[in-house]
Amino acid sequence: MAVTYTIQFEVKAGEIDRFQTLLGGVLDAMKHEPNFHEARLLADPGNPLRWMLYETWEDHQDVLDVQIHRPYREDWHAALEDLLASPRAIGMWTPVRYDSGRP
Repeated sequence: MAVTYTIQFEVKAGEIDRFQTLLGGVLDAMKHEPNFHEARLLADPGNPLRWMLYETWEDHQDVLDVQIHRPYREDWHAALEDLLASPRAIGMWTPVRYDSGRP
């Protein structure tokens, strides 16, 4: 069963470019994984240091056992303490309905 994660970030001032570069590399790589569905990176329009990642995968156990250990995530995980002002807030959701106005 698919699972969606919401991950909220409070990025340190001066670290936005590095945050986007490192996370962008992870997003570029993970979109080729067979169990990956989608991801969206969102910025808070009222706070340039606040970001949210929304990502959906086919299987939670695969994410825990395989995906978070992929080599392309190593630099990202190693940099989190330097990039973030506070720990990530991670939520897990089960998709129920998806609507889109785009084909």
